[in-house]
Amino acid sequence: MEASPVATGFLTAGLAVIMFALGTSLTVADFKRVVTAPRGVAVGMVNLLLIAPLLAFAMAELFGLDPVLAAGLVLLGAAPGGAFANLLTHLARGDTALSVTMTGVSSALSVVTVPFYLGLATEVFGADELADDLSMPRIVARVTLGIALPLAAGMTFAARRPDWIAAHERQIKRVALGTFGIVVIAAVASQTETVLDNIGIVFAAALALNLAAMSVSYGAARVVRLDGRQSTAIAIELGVHNAALAVAIGASVNEELAVPAAVYSSFMLVTAGLFARVMYRRNAPVTAGVPE
Repeated sequence: MEASPVATGFLTAGLAVIMFALGTSLTVADFKRVVTAPRGVAVGMVNLLLIAPLLAFAMAELFGLDPVLAAGLVLLGAAPGGAFANLLTHLARGDTALSVTMTGVSSALSVVTVPFYLGLATEVFGADELADDLSMPRIVARVTLGIALPLAAGMTFAARRPDWIAAHERQIKRVALGTFGIVVIAAVASQTETVLDNIGIVFAAALALNLAAMSVSYGAARVVRLDGRQSTAIAIELGVHNAALAVAIGASVNEELAVPAAVYSSFMLVTAGLFARVMYRRNAPVTAGVPE
């Protein structure tokens, strides 16, 4: 069932607030890092743009999710990194600059990647009930309105008012966190029956995706000889997706599509936080004496 225009507008507005807040923490230099420090960014982006969505396909198949819920899990896997990944990376003594760059770049690319993977998942899992509501131009427009424009607006505002942003940084983060909570609660409330009927299997699939994504991405980063701080940033980025995006876009097509991301939101900061705690100790010798 497609969400009402009011609900869709509310979720899109909430996502825009979150992305504006993220934009205030980004600079042009974060995007230039793709050129100046390409190796870590390249490994991280391959994990975000390819490995995470493929793992979502695998977990949806492994747990035998209903077609719409399976597509919703892939939508989550295709979502860009979230702002909370940057904070956890900092707390874990990871490479915060790399984390911020991955979040910014993946958010910008989500205008293309999210519609692509959502359309592919709909076909692969035979989610026929989504066909009538799944308009790629409309999805692209919603991702642009919810992600690209607010992100650019936040960056522009921060560039023009750096002193104001510095003075209100804590309040901006609180607003973003509060808005995120409201978006998730609204999504769960709109599909309470579906969530309760599928909570076990959806929770298991989402948790498996979360743990597999962090493990595989950390292992891949170490295999190509990235250091511990870079590997930490990449793993946490894969563990903390922009679930608000998946909720907002999913609910705009079919409210059930948002369920996996809403469930994922209930634990992603816990699992990623535990990983951050472990890596804080492991990264300590590398960062001793180096200010974050």
